[in-house]
Amino acid sequence: MLTSEPSVAMSWVHTVVAAAERHGITREQLLARAGLPPARLTEPRWPIDDITRLWRAAAELTGDPAFGLQAGRTVGPGSFNVVSYIMLSSATLRAGIGVVQQYQRLISDGGRFQILAGERQSWVVYHPQQGSLAFSPHQVEAALAATVAFSRWVTGRAVRPRRVQFSHRQIGPQAAYAEVFAAEVQFEQAFNGLLLDNAELDAPLPQADAELASLHRAHASTQLAALSVSAPLRSRVEQWLVVALDGRVPDRAEAARQFGLGERAFARRLRAEGGHYADLVDGVRRALACTAVAGGGEPFVRIARRLGFSEASAFNRAFRRWTGRSPGDWQQHPAPPAGR
Repeated sequence: MLTSEPSVAMSWVHTVVAAAERHGITREQLLARAGLPPARLTEPRWPIDDITRLWRAAAELTGDPAFGLQAGRTVGPGSFNVVSYIMLSSATLRAGIGVVQQYQRLISDGGRFQILAGERQSWVVYHPQQGSLAFSPHQVEAALAATVAFSRWVTGRAVRPRRVQFSHRQIGPQAAYAEVFAAEVQFEQAFNGLLLDNAELDAPLPQADAELASLHRAHASTQLAALSVSAPLRSRVEQWLVVALDGRVPDRAEAARQFGLGERAFARRLRAEGGHYADLVDGVRRALACTAVAGGGEPFVRIARRLGFSEASAFNRAFRRWTGRSPGDWQQHPAPPAGR
């Protein structure tokens, strides 16, 4: 498998396998249903579409509508390799989530986290990054369940979100969501996320250690560099933009600095891959806008502001250019957004 493909670390693969085994499903049965050879378990990473096949197979074989929730809540230190220990030694939970944002690739290319800060509470938003296959909703539920479980591990406290929401319809029993999140859960919303009190996010962590965190970061940065060496710059920029588009549009110079390049070299690298920064920004905005508008849980003016549009009218014009329709019409009759 080439590292340029979106992929996932084997620690997350083993989380799915272990959850299926607890249901009495052998790994051989699971891989056979997913159409994958047993030898795949010896590889360091899997393509995103293969982990999606595994999630689908596990849900089918177990018949458990809460499979993703139960798998996600079992994560521990070994689930996220060195990223786990940087989080543990971070100053606060908010800083720890920032670590996940920075080193997400070491866990999976299948999603990105974003913090939408408010005055008293903040949303921790999960943006799925699926491949050619649509994610199973179990994958998304596992990601948020794992975030809560891991937050409880690093803080040593019973972290309780104020609210949890998913963009898909409800698939599991209400009691299972209540058991995992201990919070109100809403479905068919504009995005997937956890609403947490800022006091929870900004409280000092019990094992905060700046020196240890620095050592772990150095190790993680080396791993990240090795993993990213063959990844196309274009795809890395798109993944970064999903998080960076937060009320403003980063300019090309900022993007270039993010990837350790001068602005001209950055532009040349993108051109060599057949891309331009402005086009990548436009494509990511389009995909995020179409998803948010179709979800129906967020006012258009807020979507516009979140994606860096200064006025709702500018957002409306851009949306018509992307889709040929108004946001209101799209919300009533959504269609899959064009691929980036």
